Amino acid sequence: MKIGYARVSTEEQNLDLQIEALTEAGCDRIITDQAQSGTTAAESRNGFSEAMGLLDAGDLLVVWKLDRVGRSIADLIHLLKLFGDRGIEFRSLTDGIDTTTAGGRLVFHIMGALAEFERDLIQERTKAGLRAARKRGKRLGRPPALTAAQIAHAKTAIETKRETVSGMAEILGVNRSTLQRAMNREAGVAL
Repeated sequence: MKIGYARVSTEEQNLDLQIEALTEAGCDRIITDQAQSGTTAAESRNGFSEAMGLLDAGDLLVVWKLDRVGRSIADLIHLLKLFGDRGIEFRSLTDGIDTTTAGGRLVFHIMGALAEFERDLIQERTKAGLRAARKRGKRLGRPPALTAAQIAHAKTAIETKRETVSGMAEILGVNRSTLQRAMNREAGVAL
């Protein structure tokens, strides 16, 4: 079965161009999404979900253009992997991607390699930035839940039996384990 999928972002936009191209491509059925932004993940769009429900292994999903189905290269790679895992073929009429052909699979794999390269570069830059921040003495991560003064006050109240660990945690608005970890850290106890 050959299922066509068409999408426009607003009510004012027209699906006619896409529907005409999908009809000419020989689609058995055309599913549409009207007023569905490209920033919305494809899998959460009603029409796309319906189209995916109709497709079985060996079937073909056809779109007029890649941006009708995916919002970014990473999103497209995710979707194309999903199609591949289910044995669904994919064709974009205007972008020359057709996973039923060797050339189309090549383009798909090149796109996948570029997306992976982009992810790796982002990770490398992030790690380098974190190393540089640590080197400058910056404390990374979430800010501490308790100040040194709060921890000292809690420790004194607990040691003098004026308050329990649970009671002090409630007063400070944290979990018991958070208070216990903070006091252990202050005391130099290995966690």
